[in-house]
Amino acid sequence: MSFLPHGTVYGTLLNSQGEWDALRAQMDQPPYKAPPKAPVLYVKPANTWSAHGASIPVPAHVPQVEVGATIAMVMGLAPHTVAGYVLMNDLSVPHASFFRPPVRFKCLDGFLGIGAGLVPPAEAGDPARFKLEVRINGELKQSFDFATLVRPAAQLLEDVNEFMTLQPGDVLMLGCGPSRPLAKAGDRIEISAPGFATLANTLVQEAA
Repeated sequence: MSFLPHGTVYGTLLNSQGEWDALRAQMDQPPYKAPPKAPVLYVKPANTWSAHGASIPVPAHVPQVEVGATIAMVMGLAPHTVAGYVLMNDLSVPHASFFRPPVRFKCLDGFLGIGAGLVPPAEAGDPARFKLEVRINGELKQSFDFATLVRPAAQLLEDVNEFMTLQPGDVLMLGCGPSRPLAKAGDRIEISAPGFATLANTLVQEAA
């Protein structure tokens, strides 16, 4: 049976060094005028969740979507503990409002592919050693090394818990790499990482 979250799912922006470096100059511009001091989060509500193997509808007016491949922590029963890790495909409509991603671009129906199973921490190992690959129609489009995170997993969890309490079953994505691949209706997206079952979803044109 495929894993689906029991709590709130949070995405994390600007947590890969490549993504941070690419947008660093914009951080000093209005309205921000300085780099963020705390993790930048957003929510992927339940309407976005798509199980492994599911087809994900793409609206007719959206020619391409960004593939945000990542690994997420699922919170355990005890405070500040991790029950396991899961692959995720955080899709979005390409947009310029990166620091405050609009709901209408991030939260379309089905726009979060969720890995088939939860990998316990003892099996997953050190998150700093995580590496993933993204293939679209079998062609390698992205490789991401989690050693390049601005905030490693433990630090991210600690910093988030300074301003909000994550509950058992909540999910916190570690962040995505820079230069996210683009995909379109008809494409099959596969996200793989050592120790994880491959996450696969196919984009389909949304019915009129």
